[in-house]
Amino acid sequence: MTVQPARATLTVDNRTLSYLDFGGTGRPLVVLHGHLSEGASFTALATALGPEWRVIAPDQRGHGDSDRAPEYTRAGYVADLLALVDHLGIDRAVFLGHSLGAINAIHLAAERPDLVEALINVDTAVDLPDHGTSPLAFVLGLPHTAPTREELAASCGPLAAVLGPVLRPLPDGAGWRLPFHPQDTVDSENLVHGDHRKQWLATDCPALLIHGLRSQVLPAEQARAMCSERPGTVYRSLDTDHFVQQADPDGFATTVRDFLAEAGV
Repeated sequence: MTVQPARATLTVDNRTLSYLDFGGTGRPLVVLHGHLSEGASFTALATALGPEWRVIAPDQRGHGDSDRAPEYTRAGYVADLLALVDHLGIDRAVFLGHSLGAINAIHLAAERPDLVEALINVDTAVDLPDHGTSPLAFVLGLPHTAPTREELAASCGPLAAVLGPVLRPLPDGAGWRLPFHPQDTVDSENLVHGDHRKQWLATDCPALLIHGLRSQVLPAEQARAMCSERPGTVYRSLDTDHFVQQADPDGFATTVRDFLAEAGV
């Protein structure tokens, strides 16, 4: 049975930050989605982990039900996460991140290692060179809003099957919107580019790197180097592309569950 989370919000710098709390009596596991996604993308993981883990899944700034922000720097994302854990009264948690979310988790751990009991990096390189054109630039061709859900879904083209179910109604019945703003997404993705090795190597808590063997983002050579260079890092691979949790939800959940048990966190 799928776990039904409670949605709640907090205010950060006059912005609404929305999050899902899947409950449970166990220790907190904060899960951070990537671009074009939202907290609900971890519903299958929360269901698989059951009540032993309290999975908390924020919609990061500019995503899902969270408000847009004036900027999408690492400092801004980390400040939101610090506000969230403070709001929830969490003094220590496991942090899991995919893509954008992994980079944010790595920077949070480097800044506040006292908060991070363990770190799970889902298929995300720490060396992300800037090739000049954002790989997400295609979203600039999408409208942010439309009068009807059907019209907006149709305008998404090949992404309609993925985005159609997660479109949001505008206030007062004024139409429908994407769960992200196209320009914000490109701005945010551009700011992810760079070398994050210093932050990756700054902590020594137990860590897991889940590598999609057909990843478009994490080369196998870099995955091996990331694990060999950082003490206490476990490597696990799944036969997926970059979107590991969607491509193999059962394998993903098993890999996370086994690591949590073996790490003794």
